[in-house]
Amino acid sequence: IQIWSIFMTGIERFLTALANEKPDRLPCQVHSWMEYYLRTYLNGMDQFQAYDKFGMDPVVYVSPNYIYAEKDMANWQIEHRELGIVDGNDTWIDIIHTPDGDLTHSRSRNEYTRWTINFIIKDEKDFDIWNKYVPLPIKVDWSPVIEAKKKIGDRGIVRASYFDFGQGSPWQSFETMFGMEKLIMMTFDNPDWVEHVMRAILKKKLTAIEAGGKFELDLIETGGGAGSSTVISPDMHKKYCLPYDKIQHRALHNAGTKVVYHLCGGLMPLLETVVENEADALETMTPCDMGGDCDMAKATQRVGDKLCFIGGFDQNKGFENGNPESIREMVYELFKACPDGGYICSPSDHFFFGNPENIQAFADAAKECVY
Repeated sequence: IQIWSIFMTGIERFLTALANEKPDRLPCQVHSWMEYYLRTYLNGMDQFQAYDKFGMDPVVYVSPNYIYAEKDMANWQIEHRELGIVDGNDTWIDIIHTPDGDLTHSRSRNEYTRWTINFIIKDEKDFDIWNKYVPLPIKVDWSPVIEAKKKIGDRGIVRASYFDFGQGSPWQSFETMFGMEKLIMMTFDNPDWVEHVMRAILKKKLTAIEAGGKFELDLIETGGGAGSSTVISPDMHKKYCLPYDKIQHRALHNAGTKVVYHLCGGLMPLLETVVENEADALETMTPCDMGGDCDMAKATQRVGDKLCFIGGFDQNKGFENGNPESIREMVYELFKACPDGGYICSPSDHFFFGNPENIQAFADAAKECVY
């Protein structure tokens, strides 16, 4: 052990891992604290208190505020209507009034999460309206991020998504607005239009990045599950994700932040592609038992010298159904699969259930994993 590394702060530990280097010990986080878990298991704590409870270096999720021009908002008037209980869930519809017509989308929510029922873009005409009128920020207020950084000091980092339309990259964002099956079919029926959409969304993302000036976030999440190889083929990913991801990532790097690319399904066929898109890190490294395909040791062998990994921990097997002994073994197994650092241990996505003592065991095991 290098003597200086014994005294690493939390922020040094995370930033060292994100630089794909070896920190003093294994850093760990959760993929954001779900409100349901905080309310049900932790007596309504906030994310700062939850990290403190378990003695974990905090990775807090805080977004900036976006400021829009009044004329742009005047052309994008949202009429919100609550529809009551539909199929057992709270449901609502938003009608967006623009000078060229209305766009509508409806959603539902339960105590855990929310989802889309009716997509905002249903055809090419809808996209033309959206593309013409959706507001873009003219300025970014970083004060919420700065306040969070002051609150945690040198103990951790602040990360978030940055101004997206559903998820972090053009392909994945458009899927949330149009629907996965329709989008895949459109790549066969009208591929030129799909590429037009990707270019248009990327242009808006770049405009928003430019409006942000110097970024205060330590880490930005891009990508999304719709780019996973369990959803689209590697060839489709290379055509509709890679070119746009690379441009966006370069803009984010120029703004002063690091990038983690999110794939929460199949990723093994895409490892080298993520290296090519110039992300600093890849998540969520979801194992087979959770519907992904990640073999952490093999991923390390293939691209571990080029990418930091975040994730890999099976929260269903661990937090929900495990015990402190089994969780310690799971963490150690992941640690051994990444012997040269460049790894942040984390659940392989959001979790809603699990005995808090299992989370404590997770945090404690990570502290034992000294490089």
